[in-house]
Amino acid sequence: MKSHQSTQTMKPATAAKKLGVYLEATPAEFREGVVSRAELNALQTDPPEWLRELRRTGPHPRPVVAAKLGVSISGLARGGVTEPLTTEQIEALKEERPEWLERERATQAEVRKEAERVKKKQTEDAEQAG
Repeated sequence: MKSHQSTQTMKPATAAKKLGVYLEATPAEFREGVVSRAELNALQTDPPEWLRELRRTGPHPRPVVAAKLGVSISGLARGGVTEPLTTEQIEALKEERPEWLERERATQAEVRKEAERVKKKQTEDAEQAG
């Protein structure tokens, strides 16, 4: 009995998310087709110029914007940032340091600190139990 491997494909939106790019900024042929797993792997290992340029200058999707600013996606929304931003816009925000950005960065730092404390506690509890 032969095993038949079908080609796994995904919607362009899924592929864009995995590539960390804003779907609406990708070329039409990318948005209008389907992307196979092999094509996605090829885009990741040897990105074409359009993908390198998008990653470099944007516009970037919210998860990328949030990471570059050091805040959560919810923090972006609380700060009124609902649209994708370019690298230039992100850098301008970092320089301006608006109050909401400083507040959200502090909140994110506290969240990370608490997550680390919980992880350490769980590790200690596991060591005591085992």
